[in-house]
Amino acid sequence: MNHETIEKNIGLMAVLTVAAISFGGLVEIIPLMNDASATKPMPGMQVRTALETAGRDVYVREGCYNCHSQMIRSLAEEVLRYGPVSEAGESVWDHPFQWGSKRTGPDLARVGGRYSDEWQRIHLNNPRDVVPESNMPGFPWLADQQFPPGEVPSMMKALRLVGVPYTDAQIASADADVAGKTKMDALIAFLQSLKLPTPPAAPVAVGSMK
Repeated sequence: MNHETIEKNIGLMAVLTVAAISFGGLVEIIPLMNDASATKPMPGMQVRTALETAGRDVYVREGCYNCHSQMIRSLAEEVLRYGPVSEAGESVWDHPFQWGSKRTGPDLARVGGRYSDEWQRIHLNNPRDVVPESNMPGFPWLADQQFPPGEVPSMMKALRLVGVPYTDAQIASADADVAGKTKMDALIAFLQSLKLPTPPAAPVAVGSMK
């Protein structure tokens, strides 16, 4: 079968194109499905609190990912600016994950703890109050919005269906955990959670200390 035959037969070309794309996709996806580093959480990872989970929902809803990625690439200048290279195991509980190399604003994978809650609040209300050259829009209305009962537990139940290990107790207490909190509070809590997991300390062998 030569190229001319394929190019003149639209149906055949469509079938072969789909087959080629499917094969390429499988070649990329199947190895990742069997790679433990891509399917198991990093040591020390904790599931997000109810407030952090709600904040991530706000982050996605407001389209923050359109300008901010959460993936630090293995380039010297990126590591110097943002911190350690991102690992797949950090994002196994993120649905959808926020990887990607397109950035208008800085990467946020390690932003947790870099700024105070108050700085984040001012920045979200009007970014130019702390970064004069910023072209980021403000989100002042988030300070006036709260979560209706049942919304955050529903988020957590949906995430549990796709593998996030929330317990029944965490879901049951979610409404109480976010009571009185605004969506801006939640978004700030989520941003502060974006940091490298702290591995658990290695056990000290008995008799090794003197």
